[in-house]
Amino acid sequence: MTDDNRPSYEQARDELADVVRRLEAGGLTLEESLNLWERGEKLAEICEEWLEGARARLAAAMAEPGNGAGPEPTPF
Repeated sequence: MTDDNRPSYEQARDELADVVRRLEAGGLTLEESLNLWERGEKLAEICEEWLEGARARLAAAMAEPGNGAGPEPTPF
């Protein structure tokens, strides 16, 4: 998935919640369930990528001189 069509964190999170609701509700064929599961895995990966990027940006901001942080940034 390219960055141009990659969903935002919020979009991926909301769609993932919908996937979970649909799977928990049941009544799907095996094929539908597998497709939803695979989509959920992709969405979870996208969310994790967004969160890792946010952690890296925060760590970089905390490491900048003059930001008022102590000598060692607090790990996340």
